[in-house]
Amino acid sequence: MNAFVRAAELGSLSAAARELHTTQPTVSKLVAALEHSLGVRLLERSTSRVVPTEEGSRFLVSARELLAGYEEAVADLASRSHQPKGLVRISAPVAIGMLRLNALMLRALDTFPLLEIDLMLEDRFVDPVEERIDLALRIGGSLPPDMVARPLAVWPRYVVAAPEYVARSGRPQEPKDLQSHNYLRYAGGDDVVVLSGPAGNVNVGLPARYRVNSAVAMLEAVRAGAGIALQPSWMVDELLQQRKLVRLLPQWVGPSQVAHLLHAPMRRQPMRVKAAADFLVAQVAKS
Repeated sequence: MNAFVRAAELGSLSAAARELHTTQPTVSKLVAALEHSLGVRLLERSTSRVVPTEEGSRFLVSARELLAGYEEAVADLASRSHQPKGLVRISAPVAIGMLRLNALMLRALDTFPLLEIDLMLEDRFVDPVEERIDLALRIGGSLPPDMVARPLAVWPRYVVAAPEYVARSGRPQEPKDLQSHNYLRYAGGDDVVVLSGPAGNVNVGLPARYRVNSAVAMLEAVRAGAGIALQPSWMVDELLQQRKLVRLLPQWVGPSQVAHLLHAPMRRQPMRVKAAADFLVAQVAKS
């Protein structure tokens, strides 16, 4: 059943075989045996891919639920040993994964010696059900209604620049002064920056000559002295403490980033997943 589900979700017997650490002929035989026992054809096969039949699509929904129930039953037995064990697949945006989660996950492996972690870093939204993700870190945006969302953190955004840039271009005294500076922003974003401070909310028009679609590249540009940028606190707090960056207009903050951990709804979360989620929430809260 698991071979059928992964083949249907991945659209390939070979891809399912690689994930299940077996061979394509083995997966093909497993699916054929399942089809024989059910008396229906579940997958339409071609030389390049497989597609669920109408009966296969209906069975896929039930098969996922049955496999989830089996995993919950196994997790219930494993929980009696009080040792999280097994693989946890975690998805997260590239920047926070590289700059924060990578170190936290290595710490988690030290804390739970029987745990395995796959950390997948992608800026696209990953469907936890379709891609067999146990935990998905989501920053901003609307939350999918069919997922369980656990609050992780709220991070304010600061206006920051490199000390060299401030020495060269001066320090702004109020939000409108930012208009005389080189503003760096994310590609596809807005030229209007909203800041909250002593005078309430102000909108500042800041056209940017440089726009980039990578948070890591943006941070590197700021550190190189290319200009000012609005950055989340989790990304710059340590650099501010080390005086590698300077916070401008310290009484003003930009719109906060809100982060959640998403997972598929289930009656009982496997112990390995719960342990990883609890560890992540606790560590992020400390920092």
